[in-house]
Amino acid sequence: MNHHFVREKRIDITQLANGLTIATERMPEIATATLGVWVGTGSRHEMAHEHGLSHMIEHMAFKGTTRRSARQIAEDIENVGGDINAATSVEYTSYTARVLGENIDVALDVLGDILINSAFDAAELTREKGVILQEYAAVEDTPDDLVYDAFMETAYAGQPIGRPILGTPDTIKSFDETTIRAFLAREYAPGKMVLAAAGNVDHRQVVETAERLFGAMPAVEIRQPESGLYSGGERRISRRLEQANIVLGLPGLSFKDPGYYATHLFAHILGGGLTSRLWHEVRENRGLAYSIDSFHWPFSDTGLFGIGAGTAGSDVAELMNVTLATMRQATQDISEIEMVRAKAQMKVALLTALETPGGRIERVARQLLSWGRVVPSDEIVLKVDALTPEQVRDAGQRLLQGAPTLAAIGPIKGLPSSARIDLGLRG
Repeated sequence: MNHHFVREKRIDITQLANGLTIATERMPEIATATLGVWVGTGSRHEMAHEHGLSHMIEHMAFKGTTRRSARQIAEDIENVGGDINAATSVEYTSYTARVLGENIDVALDVLGDILINSAFDAAELTREKGVILQEYAAVEDTPDDLVYDAFMETAYAGQPIGRPILGTPDTIKSFDETTIRAFLAREYAPGKMVLAAAGNVDHRQVVETAERLFGAMPAVEIRQPESGLYSGGERRISRRLEQANIVLGLPGLSFKDPGYYATHLFAHILGGGLTSRLWHEVRENRGLAYSIDSFHWPFSDTGLFGIGAGTAGSDVAELMNVTLATMRQATQDISEIEMVRAKAQMKVALLTALETPGGRIERVARQLLSWGRVVPSDEIVLKVDALTPEQVRDAGQRLLQGAPTLAAIGPIKGLPSSARIDLGLRG
């Protein structure tokens, strides 16, 4: 019985006239308040000349406004014991803060200031370009990060959704205030922005402050990004390294697809933990890799399934053969006990995310942006619990019919050809 999932707290939701949505969840046992603004815009919303701009804007938000210097932004938050952060992903950008409940007005004012009044000073922009170029260089020097960028670029060749979030040195260097403000005017539409807060918060207070800070933002027509079309292919980068980093992928599903949960469970049973099939066969039985895992990355209109591992150059062929055989076998004989274990692990992950105000507001914001409503936890769990081993095996079989994507870096001379991998997926 899923009694853990029926005691949802009350979430109050208000929408301003310009379309911005405010959602709050009062948690009486919490003395702090965690709040943030989620914008339904990320790297996939960028045009070619804007590649990396979402990430740049996230950085520049803390570099000064017409009212505050960069130092003052930090001081105003930290003077009341708070912290502030931001993050950019493929489909979202978020700006978050945590303070004592009595100081929520301070956090809201700072968030409103950096989103509405950022100055984009030329000197600060130049300095921040240097910081991001260092971040870019760090990824280039980290094969187990770089391989995933290569993986996405190959799976969605020539498309915004496949481009690395950081951008390229050329695009990063090209950004100026005009480019930034044009992007903000086009993409930071109130209709795809959610202000979410949880903890020691009062809904009416948050709404009143949000109206003052964001109410004057003009309603902007929401522009849909270019659809993500999985292409597949391969990218091999030979380097003199101690280890080969390999990612093998297949077309997955959108989180809006009815088959999403079955695909998610297949990925978890295959390579989601210490009892998963890949971990047991590749790591424990054969010692071919320190770690190996499978994942399913869902987006609003597409998805990507993959398996990532690092191994010695002399073991790449065996690693791939064992991985392909394990994938094929999983589509034939996933058991009821594996299903029970995977479902339990998924419930724990869901509950864990809901145990902090930060986890709760992220869930609320993303669901409102994606679905226009907050999806109750028990609704999700009922869908997961209803899945049968046959449905999950079928999801795996559909995955294996897709064209593979292969990205590999390091000593990869022995890695099988894409044609052999494709044949191996089908047995």
